[in-house]
Amino acid sequence: MTETAASKQPAPTSPWAPFAHRAFALLWTATLVSNIGTWVNNAGAAWLMTTLNPSPAIVALVQTASTLPVLCFALLAGALADRVDKRHFLIVVNGFLGVVVGLLAALVAFGWMTPVLLLVFTFAIGTGAALMAPAWQAVVPSLVPTTQLSPAIALNGLGINISRAIGPALAGVLIVSVGLASPFVLNAVSFVVIIGALWIWKPPAVASSHLPPEPVFGAMLTGLRHVSRNGPLKATLVRALGFFTFASAYWALLPLVARQLPDGGAGVYGALLAAVGGGAVAGALVLPSIRERIDSNILAAFGSILTAVALALFAIAPDIAVALLASALGGLGWITSLTCFNVSAQMALPNWIRARGMAVLIMVFFGCMSAGSILWGQIAAATSIGTALLIAAAGALVAVALTWRAKLGQGEQRDLTPALAWGEPTIAETFDASPDRGPVLVTIRYRIDASDTADFLRAVYDLSGERYRNGASNWGVYQDAAEPAFWVEWFFVPSWAEHLRQHERVTRHDADIHRAARAYHRGETSPDVRHYLAPLRDSTRLRQKPESKGGAS
Repeated sequence: MTETAASKQPAPTSPWAPFAHRAFALLWTATLVSNIGTWVNNAGAAWLMTTLNPSPAIVALVQTASTLPVLCFALLAGALADRVDKRHFLIVVNGFLGVVVGLLAALVAFGWMTPVLLLVFTFAIGTGAALMAPAWQAVVPSLVPTTQLSPAIALNGLGINISRAIGPALAGVLIVSVGLASPFVLNAVSFVVIIGALWIWKPPAVASSHLPPEPVFGAMLTGLRHVSRNGPLKATLVRALGFFTFASAYWALLPLVARQLPDGGAGVYGALLAAVGGGAVAGALVLPSIRERIDSNILAAFGSILTAVALALFAIAPDIAVALLASALGGLGWITSLTCFNVSAQMALPNWIRARGMAVLIMVFFGCMSAGSILWGQIAAATSIGTALLIAAAGALVAVALTWRAKLGQGEQRDLTPALAWGEPTIAETFDASPDRGPVLVTIRYRIDASDTADFLRAVYDLSGERYRNGASNWGVYQDAAEPAFWVEWFFVPSWAEHLRQHERVTRHDADIHRAARAYHRGETSPDVRHYLAPLRDSTRLRQKPESKGGAS
């Protein structure tokens, strides 16, 4: 490479550059505090359950109660976050959670808590977390310039996972030094911090759309269709599924591992959690620079291998020293893999669908944690804690091999900024194109040389993925029997408003796919595009019978 060419290469972005932006630094810090409070709460609830009912299956249900709501409500939360003011939404949900956690702390302090009541409160708190998670993920791109989006995503993921490790460790310290109610009091206070930060933050103004908001149920279906046709995101979900299913074992069984160690108790549990936090923090400090040099696929596999080693060490740990080593390795493996998954998913999503797309990743995460808690708790109850951990360790290694072909980071080379490539559809001045009128049939007529047919069909089938990702509910392509040179691509959209949204959603990557298909068109003009709308559903004229005019009909 010549000196001139080299000088034109953009300077690498520092992994810490997003902290130079006040809004990002403010919300990142407040979110870290809030998430630490959440994990303090979860760890405190798990330990509290061991004092109320020490059965492995019952203790594991605490994690299930905290994660199951995310599986149930995350997609709904993503649809809401993509259509409402995210700042106001987050303030309201955090306020609700602060009240719930405050009540939980009071019941624990007065000794009125029962196993069933603890599970109910844990489920309610998990529901609040489910509502907030997609909105938080979608806020990140508005806090930094586009050039710093990747490091901002990485730092956001690191913050979430650092809190995931530090919070439980802090809970162990608080339980030993203050009492069982203290983790819940700290969590209640953390909501004050995050509400204050959200109140101070003033997000940039967003251009208002002339289109009505998407219907919630329709927005959820659009999100699922997008995910089903987003190859880079699906690959990330496959890798995440393989990791979370087995990594959930040590989070579910760690309180019981602490109890079975020599002189085990709350102090040992706190020490193990502190070691997990130490491993995660160490990983957080070095991971941004490592990601610049090592492929994310290798990093994620390394994280899975570390997790498998940690699980095996927990299974055979004869004393606290080995268990502490396992905890540190587990924290390092955990944060390495989660950061890789989070960055890969964020970079695969355009802004308009970001909350819904991240909601699906969150559903995979919490769904695996929830199901894994039940699974590993039952296996431990039927066999032993050590056996369950060894099975999980073996599974984590097998999952790396089985999911290796699902590559992470495929979306990083795609330009997902809006292309604004489609103009307004041509309609007659007298035509009634009400926003809720539909479904809409869109047809595009191409003229293709016989020698180009195979190549055109490959290109147009690639184009079908874009149609589904941006809102189409059905798609197809047909050849004209009378004039075989003509091909018609068609797709259905639920409503006229949704088709207009398609025009806004097309990214520059999508526009490249369009050009690839249209390059085979040999007509003198552009392919002929037509729009057909179903009759209005509330039309009374279509339901009226014509009047008879004299004589019998």
